[in-house]
Amino acid sequence: MSNQFNLTGKKIAILATSGFEQSELIKPKEMLAEQGAEVDVLSIDDQTSITGWDQDQWGEKVAVDKQVTAAAPGDYDAVVLPGGQINPDILRNNEQAVSFIKRAHAETRVRAIGAICHGPWLLIESELARDSKVTSFPSIKTDLLNAGAAWEDNEVVHDGKLVTSRNPDDIPAFVGKISELVA
Repeated sequence: MSNQFNLTGKKIAILATSGFEQSELIKPKEMLAEQGAEVDVLSIDDQTSITGWDQDQWGEKVAVDKQVTAAAPGDYDAVVLPGGQINPDILRNNEQAVSFIKRAHAETRVRAIGAICHGPWLLIESELARDSKVTSFPSIKTDLLNAGAAWEDNEVVHDGKLVTSRNPDDIPAFVGKISELVA
């Protein structure tokens, strides 16, 4: 990967539940850890593991490190929101998950909130999309526009703390921009 940064001593939260797009959680987690970051998977509903969605079927299980209710946004340098259709739809209806994202955005230690694919649904629900430049999977473009965002069709869009990407093909650029902001 050309976007290598030293993330030693940095902590990154990945907020997800079952139904996350498998590559959009596992690949960023691996790439960030390879750069030295400590990566925690946060979830909801007292789950000890969550299951990915791999294209058209259930995929791998991923261990949950903490419940979102037991995590403090100020403990992290970045928050990553993987997509998939199921995962962000469940999380945007969870008050604790939405509150965590809002508090993370307000927290000075947090340098980046990354959302990929359908993950920007959580930026809409947490009201962070309003007046921000973003991208997403094309099918939620109208949702973002209706929420007051300016939508762009680019592999990565960076606006303030927000880092957004369209799909799994954009993961290297997505992780690269998050790493750059955190490093």
